[in-house]
Amino acid sequence: MTVDQLKQQFQSAFNQQALETYFCPGRVNLIGEHIDYNGGLVMPCAINFGTWMLLAPNEDNVFRFRSVNFEDTYDIGVQDSYEKTGREWYNYPLGVLHHFVVDGKQVKGLDVLYFGNVPIGSGLSSSASIEIATAFAFNQYFKRGYSKLELVKMAKSVENNFIGLSSGIMDQFAVAFGEANKALMLNCDTLEYKAVDAYLGDNVLAVINTNKPRKLAESKYNERVEECAQALKALQQELNISYLCDIDSDTFSRHQHLITDEVVLKRAKHVVEENERVKLAADALAQHNLAEFGRLMYASHQSLQHDYEVSGVELDTAVEYSKTDSNVIGARMTGAGFGGCAIAIVKADAFETYSKNLIDYYTAKIGYAPSVYATNISSGVHELVN
Repeated sequence: MTVDQLKQQFQSAFNQQALETYFCPGRVNLIGEHIDYNGGLVMPCAINFGTWMLLAPNEDNVFRFRSVNFEDTYDIGVQDSYEKTGREWYNYPLGVLHHFVVDGKQVKGLDVLYFGNVPIGSGLSSSASIEIATAFAFNQYFKRGYSKLELVKMAKSVENNFIGLSSGIMDQFAVAFGEANKALMLNCDTLEYKAVDAYLGDNVLAVINTNKPRKLAESKYNERVEECAQALKALQQELNISYLCDIDSDTFSRHQHLITDEVVLKRAKHVVEENERVKLAADALAQHNLAEFGRLMYASHQSLQHDYEVSGVELDTAVEYSKTDSNVIGARMTGAGFGGCAIAIVKADAFETYSKNLIDYYTAKIGYAPSVYATNISSGVHELVN
């Protein structure tokens, strides 16, 4: 849907013209999986799928939330605080509004229309996209003076405390601070980051949605967190460290005998080596060495498949096919795993063929089709000039 079409939708919904238009992308994590809670580095980037948000003031001092994607609507007056209501999509902007008023920021009624093309539940951060879009737009329109980092922390609080989901800060950070043709090498603990060149040349970033419901992800996620805690405790018998990612592979190999549980040992091995792969990946991208970056992507997936055991047959099948296609530079699962998405770097002029062949291969093995999208590494949240 084009911006002009969205403006027509806004006119139809509210009988007035949109005053301002904003866009916030979704994100993928290029490499560095399941190490954010181990003090390690992640490498997300913003993509050109995301959330568009149009707004205009009204004279009724009411917030009217509408979406092109959902029939549910919500109207509520300006109040001193707000509460989550059910599971509908509008709780995300409502949570942002709650933070503004609880912080003592003065607001006035707005008509607001959203449109998103991030596949819901795919692991591409549709929720962070709508949270940051709303926080950024309200901050700009009401001139409230929050820094971008403060908006990121606010959006994370919305996710954790208003919506009630225990997630880290990577998603909100990536969609806010993303830059075109750049990956963000981010320490989720300190929030220190470095924008790394991620120029894909004549390639596109393919996103493969397995279309598998992610029912196991939360319980298995918590299980992995606990296993890493066990590994850390064992290593702390001889090492003065706070996180598994405080050590390199050499140090780990010299002290791995302290971890007596074979499964816990495999989890720690993935964490330490994956953190090193992020650093190597940053070097490869800085040198425009996509072949080396692709090798690291495959190595990351193999570790997530065999050592961390969070991929599953659907994600493995997507990567398995990608390895056989000469137009693919590298591929891996991205996100928590157990469904969700994989990513691949694919020659742009071969994308359609790659997509068709992958869908055929996957469908024959899994029994239903994945969804395959071509994206680029794009900029973070911004206002669109009318």
